[in-house]
Amino acid sequence: MCRFAHETEVKEIIVGTEIGIIHRLKKENPDKKFIAASEQAVCPRMKLITLENILWSLQEMSPVVKVSEEIRLETKAAVGKMLEIGRG
Repeated sequence: MCRFAHETEVKEIIVGTEIGIIHRLKKENPDKKFIAASEQAVCPRMKLITLENILWSLQEMSPVVKVSEEIRLETKAAVGKMLEIGRG
């Protein structure tokens, strides 16, 4: 998202994820306007994530998150589209 926001010529962008990222987007792109899709998109747990937590999780491959095959396939398709946009 940050790379897209920087590279696009669009001046107004609706952000449909945790609103905490909007501060960074504004700081890195002062000439653009970022609009939160929802002011309620606040994840208190996301604010607890640290680099140390991520490192531990990758080293231990834990916790394991299990989802249904249907959700896995839908998510895989969505992530694939995001990666295609990032390469474009």
